[in-house]
Amino acid sequence: MTGRPARVLLVEDNDLFRETLELLLELRTEVTVVGSAANGDEAVELCTRLEPDVVLVDYRMPGMNGAETTRAVLTAAPQTSVICLTASVAADEIEELRAAGAVACITKDQKLDQLVLAVCEAAAS
Repeated sequence: MTGRPARVLLVEDNDLFRETLELLLELRTEVTVVGSAANGDEAVELCTRLEPDVVLVDYRMPGMNGAETTRAVLTAAPQTSVICLTASVAADEIEELRAAGAVACITKDQKLDQLVLAVCEAAAS
């Protein structure tokens, strides 16, 4: 990644959380939110158009879960890095996410600085 902000796509089925996270991330100079989706199908479509550096994916969503969404996103946009952002995740789910290609799994209770750092690291890889 160059000195430009990391281009991020948010994938979260909880509208309030997604909108709040988008507002918080937009306050940071290191990150630009280029789009948001409520489910995996929307995420795949947006990835092909927006070409984000990083996709933040919730694990538990209706339709495709986070691992399925990760696989589909990386098929549609292989240059993108995927980070799972979830309320809680079990060890087997983390393994499933890693196998699908996610570079990290972060819980929603982490500090915003930690999330931004993970996004920047993923965008730089």
